[in-house]
Amino acid sequence: MAVQMIEDAEADGRLKPGGTVIEGTSGNTGMGLALACIMKGYKLICVLSDKQSKEKMDILRAVGAVVHVCPTNVPPDDPRSYYSVSKSLAESTPNSWYVNQYDNPSNAKAHYLQTGPEIWEQTEGKITHFVVGVGTGGTISGVGKYLKENNPNIKIWGIDTYGSVFKKYHETGIFDENEIYPYITEGIGEDILPKNVDFSIIDKFEKVTDKDAAIYQRKLAKEEGVFVGNSAGSAIKGILQLKGELTKGDVVVVLFHDHGSRYVGKMFNDDWMRERGFLDEEKTSAIDLIKDHQGKHLVQVSSADPVSQAILLMNQYGISQIPVVEDNKFVGALTDNNLFAKLCENPEIKELPVKNIMETAFPEVNGLTSIQDISKVFTNDVQAVIVNYGDNKHHIITRQDVIRAIA
Repeated sequence: MAVQMIEDAEADGRLKPGGTVIEGTSGNTGMGLALACIMKGYKLICVLSDKQSKEKMDILRAVGAVVHVCPTNVPPDDPRSYYSVSKSLAESTPNSWYVNQYDNPSNAKAHYLQTGPEIWEQTEGKITHFVVGVGTGGTISGVGKYLKENNPNIKIWGIDTYGSVFKKYHETGIFDENEIYPYITEGIGEDILPKNVDFSIIDKFEKVTDKDAAIYQRKLAKEEGVFVGNSAGSAIKGILQLKGELTKGDVVVVLFHDHGSRYVGKMFNDDWMRERGFLDEEKTSAIDLIKDHQGKHLVQVSSADPVSQAILLMNQYGISQIPVVEDNKFVGALTDNNLFAKLCENPEIKELPVKNIMETAFPEVNGLTSIQDISKVFTNDVQAVIVNYGDNKHHIITRQDVIRAIA
């Protein structure tokens, strides 16, 4: 696909000898462009969003690309978005060509001329369903067009992610900005409507969660020996969600875009998965809930410290409650709700000792206390629980910790 876009641009004069190729990419197209640019003598500038894996950025730099990283959580028309930065670089860089794989017809053309015929030939024309993640839309539209020209009854199913606009737009024709929010899944989904997405060719969209995409990416590696990327996890989970619509004898082709080596520090890393609640580990007791925090310092404040110190610590660590200690014992607590109310009544309390406004100390449990018993401790007035896990070591459990464990 990268070669097709470059050669078409060379043919019509958009890309000239010694030029600079510029593209906004989730990493995969960028790698194809990088290799093609090496062979053809072009410079390459790739613009990525900051949610893309470090491995992708490192690989691009390793093959000579200049990499610009932009924030993910901004609208497409924001000057900091990777769409806007790509266009700006193209306008300011002499002898450059902006690939724009989202709207570049050579993207879908490559899959119409190459991927589609390959699938048709290798299935001997028996394919009944084609399933693939949708990002720029080039793969699904190019392959889908070729397959439907050969057999209009073939079903073309696109895999989408939550936070993307594709599924609702396909079903209703409405571009709903309320559907847009940040998501973790890489390589599929969009907050724009690329020209390469031919919705008339696509029969159905299915959404897959970030968690399921990561879990099934790992399953493909561990259970099938297929070491593929994040969007592949979405694709295989998507077809499993749709299995009720399949019948015996159907020939289903699921296309995996990406390689697993680009996600070793993310989806294939247990700590990364655990931090996001994606690792399906059985959690039955208090010690399970604080496993990731053992060995870390419990943030606390002395009863004699000024309230301003407690506020500083809560802001610094991004916490909504903090235990209060005196003579190495838990004697009280501060929560953001109560602190907010007290400050609104009298901003001067910031200079008072914490003990003047502290609430009742959080209940204390041992590390073997079951999650069911811990959940019963929480009330409207109890926002956290202290866990004593031995040797006078403590940590805190919040409602959110319990929700993540039982969800």
